[in-house]
Amino acid sequence: MDQSTTPLVEALQRCAIRPNAAFHTPGHKRGQGITSRQQALFGLAAFQSDLPELPELDNLFAPEGVILQAQQLAAEAFGAQQTWFLANGSTCGIEAAILATCGPGDKIILPRNVHTSAIAGLILSGAVPIYISPPYSAEWNIPIGINAQAIATALNQHPDAKAVFLVSPTYEGICSNLKAIAQVVHTKNIPLIVDEAHGPHFAFHPALPASALAAGADIAVQSAHKVLSAFTQAAMLHTQGDRIDRNRLTHSLQLTQSSSPSYLLLGSLDAARYQMAIQGHTLLSQTIALAERAQNALEALPGISVLRPQGDRYSDSQYIFNGDCTRLTVNVSGLGLTGFEADDILHTQYAVTAELPTLSNLTFILSIGNTSADIDQLIDGFKSLCKSHAASAQMPTASARTPSVHTPSIHTPANTELAFSPISPRQAFFAAKTPLPTDQAIGKICAEILCPYPPGIPVLFPGEPITEGAIAYLQATLIAGGIVTGCNDPTLQTILTMTPPTPVSFR
Repeated sequence: MDQSTTPLVEALQRCAIRPNAAFHTPGHKRGQGITSRQQALFGLAAFQSDLPELPELDNLFAPEGVILQAQQLAAEAFGAQQTWFLANGSTCGIEAAILATCGPGDKIILPRNVHTSAIAGLILSGAVPIYISPPYSAEWNIPIGINAQAIATALNQHPDAKAVFLVSPTYEGICSNLKAIAQVVHTKNIPLIVDEAHGPHFAFHPALPASALAAGADIAVQSAHKVLSAFTQAAMLHTQGDRIDRNRLTHSLQLTQSSSPSYLLLGSLDAARYQMAIQGHTLLSQTIALAERAQNALEALPGISVLRPQGDRYSDSQYIFNGDCTRLTVNVSGLGLTGFEADDILHTQYAVTAELPTLSNLTFILSIGNTSADIDQLIDGFKSLCKSHAASAQMPTASARTPSVHTPSIHTPANTELAFSPISPRQAFFAAKTPLPTDQAIGKICAEILCPYPPGIPVLFPGEPITEGAIAYLQATLIAGGIVTGCNDPTLQTILTMTPPTPVSFR
């Protein structure tokens, strides 16, 4: 196909400038009804292109024209057999993927460090999760990639599983060995679903990990806005092979997507695909070079360490990481700071803003939009941070000052046993709930999602037992300045638990 074309963008441009008396949504009528403040902030062109499903613009849920053409171009560019545009982010794609492969009571194998959208998919579908604890790097305080043997063990113990779901790459850019895992999963003739929200750029440069599709995944869900040039909330779902019922997937997407999708988002997907297909290799080469410069400069600074997930030279004492060389994770414990404290200082004093602060680390997303000046500012900010906290580097580290708990993979690093609860997230979500003081909730069944955000990886899911380690991690996150979302009580003084069923008398 001709990747230099942008069928949806071009159709939007024609419709935006065409004289027309609009008696359809949206109410601003191509910008005629906006305020001066809206125009000053957003510009008139954005409103002129904010159009509904006009005949020339096709229909996202039954595409036959320019949306279909744009999706076909994206499928070819990203290596899929079929691609769906998503206007509700990767969240709706992940929910739809689970709905398309699992029903009530069906088992799905997935790692414990999944995004909250996967839990939403379990609640919507009624599927029963079989959790795998990912290997855990104590030195970096992060979970790393799942290996094929863990998947094989899970499938042997649960041969009736309907699908396997993985997160690759993680927020820190760590990848699983998807090629080996896909081979294991496909021996059971079930699909491999990959949350590849942070990896839509992988297909466009050989220095990056292989894309999930290239490794054999049946479904890959990508957030095109995270590292590409699409608008926030714009994403794609790709499929290949014959293990997915595509009609059921289409119907599932109709359940999870808005019935009034934004054409600004859809058009930005068409444009982002065009950019990567035509210029992706060149733009990513520049990004990789910038990342290498930042990593080299930061590694030379005292009190911090830089994660390089590309081989044994960059591993810790136990694991070798494979991953995205454009993702930058910096441990600041040696400065006597938590990641939250360092993030606040860098943001407010040096105008350097990270994507993800955690108890020990800061993670920065470097993309095709970053410039050499950005890297200079990043390096200068860290130089100033290290200089002002040099004395603290001799004090107990941040990790020593916070409870000794793990990241949202709350199981011990050595625990490779499968975690199984007879209570599904759906059952727990709809069950009667009782708020209990946090210390009294330990050992009870959780009835809500408790999720530090970002990265959006729940520490406690509905339907699983509440543990001391999980509570300690959540409390440490709050003390350090983090935010816990999804909970009924954001102070964590109480937690919603499942109300025990009333005993039935047969007398």
